[in-house]
Amino acid sequence: MKLKQISVSIENCQKRLYEITDAIGKAGINLRAMNLVDTGDFGLLRLLVSDVPKARRIMMRMQMPARVDDVVAVEIEDKPGSLAELLKHLLDADVKVMYTYALTEFTPGTAVMIFRFNDNDKAIEVLQENEIKLLDAKDFGIKK
Repeated sequence: MKLKQISVSIENCQKRLYEITDAIGKAGINLRAMNLVDTGDFGLLRLLVSDVPKARRIMMRMQMPARVDDVVAVEIEDKPGSLAELLKHLLDADVKVMYTYALTEFTPGTAVMIFRFNDNDKAIEVLQENEIKLLDAKDFGIKK
């Protein structure tokens, strides 16, 4: 149920983001989700892509060390309070959210939350116990 996500620190300039997306696109790799966080002179770029090993090799050739992290994707109803309800289960189990980002309309009426937890395995267990839908690599068209 865990997905592999690429994280890379990039110079905070338009050119670098273009170079990365252009290189992975030309390699035939699809972006499934992206999050870019401003940290001053640099940004932290997080990517879910269709071919993680190939995308990481491309980043390394571009002299941008890329880390691969495990994340968890959860599908929730796209309605007020859905996220709070999900977070309450995690709070009660003492699972901490390290970061999250969202996609809306993954399927009609739903949103997808991408999470990194302090304990992904425990989070998965809690979410499954509460019958919260987890998504896997196949749902995103990601090669394993």
